[in-house]
Amino acid sequence: MTSAKLEAAWPRAIRPDDAVRDVNALHIVMLEQLRRCCDRDQFDLLHFHLDYYPFSLFMRQPTPFLTTLHGWLDLPEHQPVFSTFDTVPLVSISLAQRAPVSQANWLATIHHGMPIDHLTPQPIRPSYLAVLGRIAPEKGVDRAIRIALQAGWPLKIAAKVDRAGQDYFAQIIKPLLADPLIEYLGEIADSDKAAFLSGATALLLPIDWPEPFGLVMIEAMACGTPVVAYRRGSVPEIIDDGISGFIVEDEAQAVAAVGRLDQLDRQAVRRQFEARFTARRMAQEYLAVYRRLQALSQPPMRLISSAE
Repeated sequence: MTSAKLEAAWPRAIRPDDAVRDVNALHIVMLEQLRRCCDRDQFDLLHFHLDYYPFSLFMRQPTPFLTTLHGWLDLPEHQPVFSTFDTVPLVSISLAQRAPVSQANWLATIHHGMPIDHLTPQPIRPSYLAVLGRIAPEKGVDRAIRIALQAGWPLKIAAKVDRAGQDYFAQIIKPLLADPLIEYLGEIADSDKAAFLSGATALLLPIDWPEPFGLVMIEAMACGTPVVAYRRGSVPEIIDDGISGFIVEDEAQAVAAVGRLDQLDRQAVRRQFEARFTARRMAQEYLAVYRRLQALSQPPMRLISSAE
């Protein structure tokens, strides 16, 4: 809960608003509105989640700021960005994410967290494998289908199709949906996730890209559902192999892992979520970073928190 007032740069959420074709324009407006507030000395600290957009503008004003990066950073054009802005304070969401730009000014790695009671195990007998999130080539939904079919398990796919993934869905995924073991549900509401994940024997995540974090993994863990995931990106940091799931290298290992899911304790999966991925833990780690910035700022900034 917060007493802060939302100052929206656009009257609706951007992602589901089909009328918005250039989100960069709205981001630029938002940053300028914020900078004008800084001119009036309204803030002690700014915390951004807009990748590198704020770097140049906010280095030219006195309010301390911090940026949490959420995407992958392995493009060649990322190198000059983080070399040029090598003093901007940054937080990564996994150690794997920061590897391509080790020259950046990393203050901490803070894994995502969720409210402890946001998603909880439901009294449903697990009876299928699950895919949750987004349908795109790098997410490996076609591989998830092959894994489920080879293992002989039903697969339910609850995933959105963005514009960039429409050809992949039409050409690769849609023909595979004819098998009676495969069910495509489309995108589901947040309120439906607990039941969907609790009803799954495991979440399949056969990704083919260096995933920066993968929030869906901790959503599954919160419901006591183990994860079978490829060893890519952040996966070894999030999944405790043999406790909250299995980390595999390819489809054959994934099929074998599905056959070993009865070795895992779903209550232990939930305990791993509670121990490692709560919003409270995340907030405490961010407060520690804020205090570091407080100590470095001149003059020292005020830092008042009710999170403790």
